[in-house]
Amino acid sequence: MSVISDSSGAARALDHRVPAAENTLRILSHLAGRPAPVAASAIARELSLPRSTVYHLLTTLSAHGFVLHFREEQRWGLGTSAFELAGGYARQQPLARLGRPLVASLSDRLGESAHLAVMSGGDVLYIVEERAPRRQALVTDVGVRLPAHLTASGRAMLAALPREQVRALYPSASAFPDRTGRGPRRPPELRELLREVRARGYATEDSEVAEGLRSVGAAVRDQAGWPVAAVAVTWADATLDERKLADAVIDTAAVLESRLRR
Repeated sequence: MSVISDSSGAARALDHRVPAAENTLRILSHLAGRPAPVAASAIARELSLPRSTVYHLLTTLSAHGFVLHFREEQRWGLGTSAFELAGGYARQQPLARLGRPLVASLSDRLGESAHLAVMSGGDVLYIVEERAPRRQALVTDVGVRLPAHLTASGRAMLAALPREQVRALYPSASAFPDRTGRGPRRPPELRELLREVRARGYATEDSEVAEGLRSVGAAVRDQAGWPVAAVAVTWADATLDERKLADAVIDTAAVLESRLRR
């Protein structure tokens, strides 16, 4: 068997590179690492790319939903198709594998049902569900999607997104499906709710997914601060201490964050 020298291997690797594909991935990675949308000129400058190349690639990515153009601000951010990629990553098990034992331990400690979810467009997708003994069945089975703005998991992740991204996901009242007659129904109501989540440090919902059930959730962020998932607990007993449950959820989310970053 022949062995290719390092220099020859490097040359061959360079010969097989596709500049457009490489630059597209660089742009997506750059946007993913930014806390807010950025101008095309800044992308070109920071990645040392021609402006014309950046504009062409952004236009193509926008047509496929991977980036969004915020015209009034002349800035670009990640689009909903990028969320779908994150959901695909989650469905391929790494998040579920790392999160399942932590969510199971959380459920055991609290005696309540716990779950792990990811964003998928304007929905949350549940990838881990741990039902506590003698607790009623929930709608949050693995594979179920629910509107993000109604769930504690979704609100925790939405609160961690750039505000421009939230506006793109919820541009008008038509983007607010309803389940129980509760919850935000217009963009200003959602903005106020997410402001409270950021101030509090965790998200809540009360009978907005199912009557008589409450939840608390906390976001799990990657190294760039992007919300890749959320941990939540759901319960029915009105006498339970919300803050105690929330602290346990926040701690679990922090442990999962640390494991994802290893």
